[in-house]
Amino acid sequence: MTNFMYFCNKRQSDFKILMYLQGHQVDNWSLLFTSMVSKTDITTEKTARRIAALWKSMTDTEYQELLNHLCIRQYKPKETIYKDFESPVDVMCLMQGKVKVLKDGIGGRKQIVRVITPIEFFSYRAAFAHEDYKTSAISFESCTIALIPVELVRKFMAENFEICRYFIQRLAKELGISDDRTVNLTQKHIRGRLAETLLFLKNRYGIKEDGSTNIFLCREDLANLSNMTTSNAIRTLSAFANEGLIAGGWTENKNSQREDLEGNIPNRIGCSFRRWAFFNF
Repeated sequence: MTNFMYFCNKRQSDFKILMYLQGHQVDNWSLLFTSMVSKTDITTEKTARRIAALWKSMTDTEYQELLNHLCIRQYKPKETIYKDFESPVDVMCLMQGKVKVLKDGIGGRKQIVRVITPIEFFSYRAAFAHEDYKTSAISFESCTIALIPVELVRKFMAENFEICRYFIQRLAKELGISDDRTVNLTQKHIRGRLAETLLFLKNRYGIKEDGSTNIFLCREDLANLSNMTTSNAIRTLSAFANEGLIAGGWTENKNSQREDLEGNIPNRIGCSFRRWAFFNF
């Protein structure tokens, strides 16, 4: 049963088909279905309440529709969530874990254009624009994602202004972040780009109790976020560490709280840091 991680509120006949496709041989279908649905209802209901809290004023009818159509799916680390050129079927909300959104560049090089944090919607731009995906999404780590049918979300937006307002605000904020990132990644030199990326990750994911950032990236992902080659990212990180601006290693990671991050770095790497930063790389 470990591979059967796609939970939906479906009829028992649909459940049998899904189990058959997964290659499971089950004798007592009724008992298994009842057991699975009871666990699913708890997870689905909790997820539906969290989404309803984001959308604020949902009617009882809308909430029940959401509960009936909501699906929860688990993804393994580095698993593809959707691919470019696919047609969007669901609007997704990351409930747990971390996700990166990538776009293919020249020569097959991938650029990470966004990182997704828990309780955040994604994959809806293409759906609202009636287009295929222009990006792909891959999990950084084990993830739990809620899937809501696109047509249901469109129906909610047509009938409930608050839900429509929510997505308008999300798109507006993402556009502002995208504008800032575009300028930073195209006009700053290597040190400035990498420093901005480190602060960007710290602000997105926060820090742990020990002061380290709450995400661990491989060097290739860090380079893709900073619009540089992996070798340049490695050299720049080493330079930061040698200068005492950050502390860490490739396996065991520690962090330093240094006044240089606010005071001296802006003149040297072209960044404007408003707060002390804690880095983990």
